[in-house]
Amino acid sequence: MPVPAVPVPAVAWLFSVAGGLAVANVYYAQPLLDLVAEDLGIDHATVGLIGTLTQIGYAVGLLLLVPLGDHLDRRTLITAQLGLSVVALTAVALAPSAPLMLLAMAAVGVLAVAAQVMVAHAASLARPTDRGRVVGIVTSGIVVGILLARTVAGAVGDLAGWRAVYIVSAVATGAMAVALAAAVPAERRRPERIRYPRLVGSVFTLFAEEPVLRVRAGLALLVFTAVTVLLTPMVLPLAAPPFSLSHTEIGLLGLAGAAGALGAGHAGRQADRGRARRTLAIGLTAMLAAWPLAALLPHSVWWLVLAMVVIDYGLQSVHVVNQHLLYQVRPEAQSRLTAGYMLLYSVGSAIGAIGSTLAYERGGWTAVCALGGGVSLLALVYWRATERLLADHQVVDTDRSAEPAGTGPTGPEPCLSR
Repeated sequence: MPVPAVPVPAVAWLFSVAGGLAVANVYYAQPLLDLVAEDLGIDHATVGLIGTLTQIGYAVGLLLLVPLGDHLDRRTLITAQLGLSVVALTAVALAPSAPLMLLAMAAVGVLAVAAQVMVAHAASLARPTDRGRVVGIVTSGIVVGILLARTVAGAVGDLAGWRAVYIVSAVATGAMAVALAAAVPAERRRPERIRYPRLVGSVFTLFAEEPVLRVRAGLALLVFTAVTVLLTPMVLPLAAPPFSLSHTEIGLLGLAGAAGALGAGHAGRQADRGRARRTLAIGLTAMLAAWPLAALLPHSVWWLVLAMVVIDYGLQSVHVVNQHLLYQVRPEAQSRLTAGYMLLYSVGSAIGAIGSTLAYERGGWTAVCALGGGVSLLALVYWRATERLLADHQVVDTDRSAEPAGTGPTGPEPCLSR
């Protein structure tokens, strides 16, 4: 029998909060590095490994854990990951030495991919005509989690020390695991029974088999490269004269990107109404238009704030529509599609960080804006060039909207949006 309908606000918003908490664990350390170095008696070169290991762990988790969502019950997988996250966060908070702390932080990164399992699970629970809305809600929480992580960590760290940040996160994560276990409906699909090595390998096989994945992941690589180009070196001109902003002030400016959460929600609703292409066009154009605004930073910091609002709005619009269209193909492989898509997102973030650092060293802020504008233009051209290919292969929304709510290829499923 189908599980009783669960309204969108009851579970989708719960996933939104849980996803934000999960992914925030990757970013808490950024404003705390000085405190960690002083407490553990390590040099700044070593403490810088925290961010690197966490990001590497996240990429490993995308490849090794997220695909399990197609093999196991996703509710069980999510709660297990959150439970293990509590252990890893507690280990970080109690770490007596740098090696143990770095090892625990790598584990935190691996387990933070629970957020991506949540996106795939929420999409699978949603009625096809509401899938974009549900994905937008969960994605908006992840965006806010990333943006608030630095601010919250800085505030808690100043008040109670860096270890308190991870204790608070461990408690919040444990509470969220209990809430999800109680509120998320059980699945009625029959997960594929595939040996684990083949399951992980099929992430790469899907790239060969699914044009939609190749195109969407390629677009994700470009747009996340562009955004990282803006965010990575931003602190350098803001901390230098004539602005001379403190790290706290720079962190508060970063909250301007919270408008991306609005972009996520709007994009999801538009995609559900069959306006995915138009939403993509608007999002990509907005990302391109942000760079002339960012280039005006020498005249006023408010130009950069406006640029951050515009580019993050565009990014989240593209990101949500990408996922909405991606989840229409191969319902039995949604978690692996998510893993492949997000792997290229991670590659794009790494390319953007490296490229923007080199650009700033050689040509300052103007070179950064030129690089970011070039990547954004390339993303727009790439999308236009691949539009016909996607039209030949993507599943049209109306083709599935006729299906009974909550009915999938393997029988009745619980639904978030009835």
